[in-house]
Amino acid sequence: MVLLRPREGLVEPAPVRAEAYFSASEIGRARDYNRPQLALFGGVMVVQVGVLALLVVRPPRRLTGPFRRPLLAAATTGAALSVTVSLAALPLKVAGRERARDYGLVTQSWGGYARDQAIGWTIGGVITGAGAAGAVALMRRFPRGWWAPGAVVVVAFGAASVYAGPIVLDPLFNTFKPLPAGEVRSDVLELAEQAGVDVGEVFSIDASRRTTAANAYVTGLGRTKRVVLYDTLTDNFSRDELRLVVAHELAHVRYGDVPRGLLYLAIVAPLGMLAVARLSSRLAPGDDELPGPALLPALALSITLLVPVITTVSNQLSRGWEQRADSFALALTDAPEPFISFERGIALRNLSDPDPPGWVTFLLSTHPPTVQRIGLGVAYRRAESQKRR
Repeated sequence: MVLLRPREGLVEPAPVRAEAYFSASEIGRARDYNRPQLALFGGVMVVQVGVLALLVVRPPRRLTGPFRRPLLAAATTGAALSVTVSLAALPLKVAGRERARDYGLVTQSWGGYARDQAIGWTIGGVITGAGAAGAVALMRRFPRGWWAPGAVVVVAFGAASVYAGPIVLDPLFNTFKPLPAGEVRSDVLELAEQAGVDVGEVFSIDASRRTTAANAYVTGLGRTKRVVLYDTLTDNFSRDELRLVVAHELAHVRYGDVPRGLLYLAIVAPLGMLAVARLSSRLAPGDDELPGPALLPALALSITLLVPVITTVSNQLSRGWEQRADSFALALTDAPEPFISFERGIALRNLSDPDPPGWVTFLLSTHPPTVQRIGLGVAYRRAESQKRR
């Protein structure tokens, strides 16, 4: 993991206090929103683990077979597990959505939400069903070493998802439109030229039909590479602030952070799949010579328990990449004041806790907290001021 960490181009944040940039009421409102949401998120995890653990301890008799077509049975079981776990956690997710709605973050109707959930469950069921059938097939073919080809499949699926997701899956949930000719598009092209980056295409999405929160991201590989800006971003922030956001996303392209994410996956997949294989073999019932659907709850539980560990490590890398992208954006635009105002503005708009507990950042955050990002702008401003003296 050390090889993937940024080693240059980083501005070290100056220490700043959230109270210097946010009022007590702004900080209190963000924390009143985020702390119960965090508890609901933890509740969702507990429910999902609990459902899978129950199925491991008391597997449905139907899973024990025998099956004339074990791979088809595995696919059906995998899809059913995906939907069952999603349904079990739905009340907590609905509670979280209702709280977000009360705080003004949600604009989508319940009908639209139900549609999105149905699409998501369908996609999840198909993918999980295919994965379950593939896992059982590998277990039957390579009883002891199935985790090794399984790791190859995981990496291949990750690469295919990153490449095809922007053109196959994402349009199922949002409308993507290339940025029209105008000020924002001109700024994007100008900044891309200055950065020496082939940006691919830049899209705006109709995020406002779901949320008031603002965001931007880079996705895709090769021909599907693109920068995506929420319409809530382009409609509510100044030109200088938008230039900083674009410069930040261009940094991800310049440094190849999407391919770096896939490289991380390729590094951890073998060890992760080995851990999944060992844990699921301890949890799985029986000693079947030919594995079948009965093993799938144990496999799903093992993955559910181990993925957060892998994600915690990836989050450490992600925060470093985000800090480098912020540093690059400041160097490219030389606009620390708009940078600081943007970090304050987007935290207020998204109801982000500007200075969350350290354990929350360590375990869950893909980005540095707002106070660190503001501190980075302050440090850059001080350094440039000293240079000009």
